[in-house]
Amino acid sequence: MEQLRTIGRELAMGSQGGWGQSKEFLDLVKSIGEARSKAEEDRIISRELDHLKRRLADPDVPRRKMKELLLRLVYAEMLGHDASFGHIHAVKMTHDESLPLKRTGYLAVSLFLDERHDLVILVVNTIQKDLRSDNYLVVCAALTAACRLIGEEAIPAVLPQVVELLAHPKEAVRKKAVMALHRFYQRSPSSVSHLVSNFRKRLCDNDPGVMGATLCPLYDLILEDPNSYKDLVVSFVNILKQVAERRLPTSYDYHQMPAPFIQIKLLKILAVLGSGDKQASGNMYMVLGDIFRKGDTASNIGNAILYECICCISSIFPNAKMLDAAAETTSKFLKSDSHNLKYMGIDALGRLIKINPDIAEEHQLAVIDCLEDPDDTLKRKTFELLYKMTKSTNVEVIVDRMIEYMINITDHHYKTEIASRCVELAEQFAPSNQWFIQTMNKVFEHAGDLVNIRVAHNLMRLIAEGFGEEDEGADSQLRSSAVDSYLRIVGEPKLPSSFLQIICWVLGEYGTADGKYSASYIIGKLYDVAEAHPTDDTVRAYAISAILKIFAFEIALGRKIDMLPECQSLIDELSASHSTDLQQRAYELQALLGLDKQAVENVMPADASCEDIEIDRNLSFLNGYVQQAFENGAAPYIPESERSGVVSVGNYKAQDQQETSAHALRFEAYELPPAASQASISPTTDLVPVPEPSYYKEDHQMSRSQPSGDSLSGEFGLKLRLDGVQKKWGRPAYSSSSTPSSSTSSQQATNGGVSSEVGGSTSSQARESTYGSKRQQATEVSAEKQRLAASLFGKADRKAQAGRKTAKESSSTEKVATANATPQPAKEQVIPSAPPPDLLDLGEPVSSSPPLADPFTQLEGLLGPASASPVVSETPASSTLKTPDLMSIFSDDVQTGVTSGSTEPSLGVNVVAAKKGPSLQDALQKDAAARQVGVTPTGNNPILFKDLLG
Repeated sequence: MEQLRTIGRELAMGSQGGWGQSKEFLDLVKSIGEARSKAEEDRIISRELDHLKRRLADPDVPRRKMKELLLRLVYAEMLGHDASFGHIHAVKMTHDESLPLKRTGYLAVSLFLDERHDLVILVVNTIQKDLRSDNYLVVCAALTAACRLIGEEAIPAVLPQVVELLAHPKEAVRKKAVMALHRFYQRSPSSVSHLVSNFRKRLCDNDPGVMGATLCPLYDLILEDPNSYKDLVVSFVNILKQVAERRLPTSYDYHQMPAPFIQIKLLKILAVLGSGDKQASGNMYMVLGDIFRKGDTASNIGNAILYECICCISSIFPNAKMLDAAAETTSKFLKSDSHNLKYMGIDALGRLIKINPDIAEEHQLAVIDCLEDPDDTLKRKTFELLYKMTKSTNVEVIVDRMIEYMINITDHHYKTEIASRCVELAEQFAPSNQWFIQTMNKVFEHAGDLVNIRVAHNLMRLIAEGFGEEDEGADSQLRSSAVDSYLRIVGEPKLPSSFLQIICWVLGEYGTADGKYSASYIIGKLYDVAEAHPTDDTVRAYAISAILKIFAFEIALGRKIDMLPECQSLIDELSASHSTDLQQRAYELQALLGLDKQAVENVMPADASCEDIEIDRNLSFLNGYVQQAFENGAAPYIPESERSGVVSVGNYKAQDQQETSAHALRFEAYELPPAASQASISPTTDLVPVPEPSYYKEDHQMSRSQPSGDSLSGEFGLKLRLDGVQKKWGRPAYSSSSTPSSSTSSQQATNGGVSSEVGGSTSSQARESTYGSKRQQATEVSAEKQRLAASLFGKADRKAQAGRKTAKESSSTEKVATANATPQPAKEQVIPSAPPPDLLDLGEPVSSSPPLADPFTQLEGLLGPASASPVVSETPASSTLKTPDLMSIFSDDVQTGVTSGSTEPSLGVNVVAAKKGPSLQDALQKDAAARQVGVTPTGNNPILFKDLLG
């Protein structure tokens, strides 16, 4: 209420001469602000609209009063009410000679209309006239309205004048002209394709605002064709360097950051241009390093620039120094108390592990904390990171965590996404078939209706085919375990339909295969399923087919089985069902019961679900019958196309189209004539047979059938012939243009500042403190988190494993984990620089041995002796530095060294940067070795579990 009173006082001051508005407008705003409900607000607006309609109908309204009435109309329209009766008055005001009235008219028109409105044609001529005005404020207003109202058809009418305004002496006009051309390009790229060179010229404009506006259309053009703009890399780098060095006027600063939005747009452009291009990326390393060094983590905008810099580094050709700087900044984000910064850190970590997976091992506890955080958005982002990190060694832990989270959420869209990811990971990294079946059972049990039916078919095929080897015992055990698990689950209520289909199929195929369960018991379970779902015809069809298989297998084995009374009543019920499919299955079961053993073996062979069925498309088995019919005087079949005197329905349709095309009206305007004759609106409604349409189904989205006229007509094969009928029925209803909804998520850190822990301390001891010691002083990491980290990230530290082994020596599982997690010390050796690795290859690592023939050595003869790179010998200091492998998520040996893309080509050596330990002597030796090879190591992460548990 205090805020409303403040607004009321400000409006009162404005009504006294500040704004020049009347007391009526003040009372309207005040009454809306004091409304206690939406219904009361609607009543106030309705009374206001009735009043405005009467006032606007008066022809003697003064021009100044008309301006206020339009503003009140805009106010009502912005609150969601229809004020279309006043749109024409806004169009008229754009013709006024007074600048305030003209700008008010343009503002109202821009809010009232869009490019498809019928009144826009009345505004185009006004915009053309105002673009030639001598007053630059009028030109700016016209350009602003053109961005909103000029559609694809009207672009040629104003395009030449907008291009001329690129050379206007006022920088505001040039900036708005660039924005207008960008808008035209978004609506019709072909109409502005010949003006691309103008964007290149405006990039060198003297005004930073014009240059910043030019970056937006250039970014869209570069996304379409990056190779055509490789020559601008040096220009973009120079601009970014000048901005970072604060050479722009201070008016472009935001929270003491020099032109941050220009920096972010330039970083986005450089990320696209440097992707996969080593030469272009080499020009960017220096300015990116400067941004990291000057980065300010005390404000949100400074963190935004650092995050965009990390995204740029993860996209361009990799460099060891840049990756270390990005990892250090990511560590600061993850250690922050702000959830927003943690979210950025998780996203940045997901980008960096694509290049160097070992980066994740330094932040394992931070990832686990984010996974257990109550913030649902942060938890979802962490699951995306784990999804990218999954491999065969940690798939069980990650998938179990995903399923546990999927059970507790109610958002069906995200539940579908989590279920599809669980299925994908299980199919790709399943350690055993038993685990795969159990995981699929959990997914179908808790999200069965959201999983694609293709997954159910794959599960049934896996159970039928088994391991794909000659081990029949293992296949039988797999099927028996599946039957046991399904018999335990089938009695649970509210099982998804797709899961019930799998259960019925497995019980019918293998329910009595091992003799553990009797046929009567399995049939009783299947009857319960069919009886519990009287409205689901698909489930009942699977159940009756499973009962048929049980009877067939028992008859083939010579066993006598009695029909249960309730099962007989179910068959009688389905025999009279409205579904022809259920009727057919019921009659087939009754017919099967009357066959002998030999016939049943031929009709329903045992365990033949995986056998291929040969289909005789020519029906050759009927040749004898056809020949006998010919001998008895039957006439041969004549194809429809060869019959005389018979015209197909398609011919009638084509003839009818030709007859009506000359008499029907055409409603399409401004279109080129079609290449072929199109059907027009027929005066009569004909029914013609059309093929039933087929729709594409997404892999991760279940199709839901909805009763409609199309589905009913498709069932009978007939549809209304609507070819050529226009899809637009009358004028479009009133609807305000959709605008992007503003974010309502509360942020704990404002632009003004964040907690000083993020980046305020300059002490090296504070920077090198571990994650656990910073968050919890003198508190040991819980054993549960250590086990979870070991499961997610692979190997554990040697001393941490030794400590757990001493504490729990009696546990055999801990002994096995300790024996398997012994890290191998990494040896540094000088090798020739290998070709860059495939950054998109996230599969199992290949051997890290160098190739037999070095391609760079072979090129030395072509380049001459002067270009040969000297070989730097290994120093004793560098050879003594050995670091244990800390709980790597990828337990295999993967090279972590990335060839530096610096400007000194003479260093052809891969330098493995060792992390500094707590010993001062080791740090000095490492720095001495680094100075000899010309690289300054930036890794400052300690040995995590050694410091905590040593």
